[in-house]
Amino acid sequence: MISINYRDPRPIYEQVRDSFRRLIISGAMPPETKMPSVRELAASLTINPNTIQRAYKELEAEGYIYSVAAKGSFVSGISEALKKRKEELLADYSQLVKELVMCGATEEELIARLKEAENHD
Repeated sequence: MISINYRDPRPIYEQVRDSFRRLIISGAMPPETKMPSVRELAASLTINPNTIQRAYKELEAEGYIYSVAAKGSFVSGISEALKKRKEELLADYSQLVKELVMCGATEEELIARLKEAENHD
């Protein structure tokens, strides 16, 4: 389900957050699925519970999950979260394309990369 790559330069909480994002967006964790408890997940990954708590807080702030007192965290309906994330990624993409063009990337190169990315899904 979730794995940590200690060679990845990203902080562990970001790896956990991003792994859950992918699972939620892909439908592997549908709405109303109960998230693993912070303690359970921390123990299974052998990492500090505060790291998991931070990942969960970010997921909740982004709208991917919600918490119920004394019951735990659950996957929310992701339409709003997905819309927000898409907007963020498109803004990042626009900035990246501008920089690529300034570096001399051609339209053909950019289109080829898009097609390549589509074919890898």
